[in-house]
Amino acid sequence: MKYTKSKMEQLVNDHPELKKRLKVLMKEMELEKSFALKALYHSEVTDNGPYQKDYQDLDLQ
Repeated sequence: MKYTKSKMEQLVNDHPELKKRLKVLMKEMELEKSFALKALYHSEVTDNGPYQKDYQDLDLQ
């Protein structure tokens, strides 16, 4: 599975809880949006994360 910024942005837009987490990451760790998206990808999507299936399903749309 490969990281794609546009897919990750779509996933965040589809899941309000991820959107909240993104904002917290950006504020608390002073990260730019692109870096915060990558951090979310590695913590919530990869390695059978809770949003892995939803991320993979974006390919089917």
